[in-house]
Amino acid sequence: MAAELEGSKSLSGLLSGLAQDTFYGHPGITEELLRSQLYPEVSPEEFRPFLAKMKGILKSIASADMDFNQLEAFLTAQTKKQGGITPEQAAVISKFWKSHKTKIRESLMNQSRWDSGLRGLSWRVDGKSQSRHSAQIHTPVAIMELEIGKSGQESEFLCLEFDELKVNQVLKKLSEVEESISTLMQPA
Repeated sequence: MAAELEGSKSLSGLLSGLAQDTFYGHPGITEELLRSQLYPEVSPEEFRPFLAKMKGILKSIASADMDFNQLEAFLTAQTKKQGGITPEQAAVISKFWKSHKTKIRESLMNQSRWDSGLRGLSWRVDGKSQSRHSAQIHTPVAIMELEIGKSGQESEFLCLEFDELKVNQVLKKLSEVEESISTLMQPA
């Protein structure tokens, strides 16, 4: 069996299939599909533990968001472990992670968000052209448009209009937020 599970193309395909199923949420990628397409000569009883091992390794790498030094150390430890992986498998996993890290990370980040996030922000300053009070006509106003949404869903747009007083209030609150973040980021 070991010889059948060594092929780098098959392992690369297996890792891609696991990523599709585990991180990208594509249904239909089953154990049987992966085995029949990539390892047809391996029995289901032999394939199952191999699949579980590769899935566990991939999840460990992704959940730790490993950089390439961490990845190298992790894979080296896996090759020395009893029942671990071969150096050839480690090389395939390393190559896979180097080419898929960003996409997997983005997918995990999008899955972990509970609410919508800010996708974009645009602003401009205009002169007010209509008002109930003639004294407010031609006064400057800031107009902000926020693009809000979850990945994979259509965005919603929120348009806000601020006079000078409201702009100053928002700036004051933002400087308070900045101060709080700076305080939290300083070493204890």
